Amino acid sequence: MTHTKILFQSFILILFCAATASAQEVLTLESAVKIALENNYEIKIATNNLTIQKTNVAIGNAGMLPTVTANILDNNSIQNSSQTRQDGTETKLDNAKNNSLTYGVGLDWTIFDGMRMFARMDQLKELQKLGEAQLKLTLITRISDVNAAYYDLVQQQQQLAALDTTIVISNQRLTLAQNRFTIGKASKLEVLNAQVDLNTDQVALLRQKELYANSKILLNQLLARDVATDFKVIDVLKVDSLLLLPELRALAEKQNPQLETQIINKRVAELELKQIKAGRYPTVRVNSAYNFSESQSSLGFVAQSQSRGLNYGFSASLNLFDGFAQNRNEKIAKIQIENSKLNIDQQNLVLNSQLATSYQTYLTNLELIALEENNELIAKQNLNITLDKFRIGTITTLEFRTAQLNYVNAKVRYSNAQFQGKLSEIALRELAGNLIF
Repeated sequence: MTHTKILFQSFILILFCAATASAQEVLTLESAVKIALENNYEIKIATNNLTIQKTNVAIGNAGMLPTVTANILDNNSIQNSSQTRQDGTETKLDNAKNNSLTYGVGLDWTIFDGMRMFARMDQLKELQKLGEAQLKLTLITRISDVNAAYYDLVQQQQQLAALDTTIVISNQRLTLAQNRFTIGKASKLEVLNAQVDLNTDQVALLRQKELYANSKILLNQLLARDVATDFKVIDVLKVDSLLLLPELRALAEKQNPQLETQIINKRVAELELKQIKAGRYPTVRVNSAYNFSESQSSLGFVAQSQSRGLNYGFSASLNLFDGFAQNRNEKIAKIQIENSKLNIDQQNLVLNSQLATSYQTYLTNLELIALEENNELIAKQNLNITLDKFRIGTITTLEFRTAQLNYVNAKVRYSNAQFQGKLSEIALRELAGNLIF
């Protein structure tokens, strides 16, 4: 009667958990990535930075367009004036008012600066590409984080299932121990041991639930949404076992955003040198203006005058000597180019090293997955046999507990091996620059 009651209560509990789970949001990895792309703050900041770089790519910003300015100048004066002429006559005037007004539009245009403006325009385009590479790096890094956090929840969900299974088994063991004690085939010690082991399993389950809940909060943070949003993940963890190192290395040379950033930095440094070398050539500017002028005077030969007209001309300048600053700046720019080449070589070395070590970890994890899968099957068979023997009383409770723990540990190790294998796959795809998002 007691055994039937416990089974009935377990059945009700399972139904309640299933109903609660069905009400939760089912979050797929694709949905999580989409939400991160839309909400993540670092991605938004990187996108805004790229927009700034795109806005800067303009011929006006490169100095190719003229500047046009409007000017106005108004001068007024009130004076007490006294004038004595050559013939001895004297003229006096108090509070004499004088004013002049000049206004117009002027144009100034640099038409040649040693090709500096064209090098500047090319540099602005390269800076836009640099912003695109930095955005790509941010995207790949954040999507990698989302993948890792998602699959961490998957493996924790699997471990929760394993702990739920062991609690069911521990309940069965406690029920059997109580029944055997009732009919005099077991001591009270066996019942107490079964109860202690059940309590231990429940503590482990609570700890795992706490870790699972905190991991949900972390994923919600990466998705930049309410951290209290409840959801469940799809309990599937499959590792791609077909990755090849030569293919990954070839992809990394073309697509890795960090390497791409160093290559672009080299181009930017080369264009900076071109702009500095432009200082060896003359700078030619044309200027033009159309001005209006009016003036009034209470004293003098001219009481009022007006004028308007066009002014135009050009200017040219050439740096003859600047304290050897031109040579010094060119030398520094060449060193910057050399440094950028060294950065590319260094990044290539680091990238190849990371690919090699990550691929070795990936291969090891694939072997561990196959091994732990086999261990789980063996542990399950051993537990089933041990449970049957325990029911008929041919083995001790210690032997049963050992088989039970072996099964739980095997499931946890298999789940963890799958997770570690997935992490190594994600790391390889991130290095190759082909993490799908």
